Amino acid sequence: RFSMSEIQFTKEHEWILMKDNIGLVGITDFAQKQLGDIVSVELPSVGNEFKQNDAMAIIDSVKASSDIYCPIDGKIVAVNEELLQSPELINKSPFESGWIVKLEPSNISQLENLMAEEEYKKFVGED
Repeated sequence: RFSMSEIQFTKEHEWILMKDNIGLVGITDFAQKQLGDIVSVELPSVGNEFKQNDAMAIIDSVKASSDIYCPIDGKIVAVNEELLQSPELINKSPFESGWIVKLEPSNISQLENLMAEEEYKKFVGED
């Protein structure tokens, strides 16, 4: 478990949680609600490197196909294989079992440009 205050958010509705120099990344509850029922997820390969805001994964829902963007520069060190069989985990638990990738950041200072929870809630009009 972790506290929402530890998470940072992007304007594209990704979240990142830094733990022991590894970033856990997923999409927000707001984003999964907008997407509706998620039917498949295309994950990047472990070892792939992405720059901040690069498209790194694709989520297909009953409504649309959406790119998932990398919140900060880094290398993929793990992907959530469970999503391949159970993409609905993102709908059920976007911050826990529905995480998408783990990433080793190469530019940690980019975290400073992301939003805290309160800021994100204002951004999406949920406050």
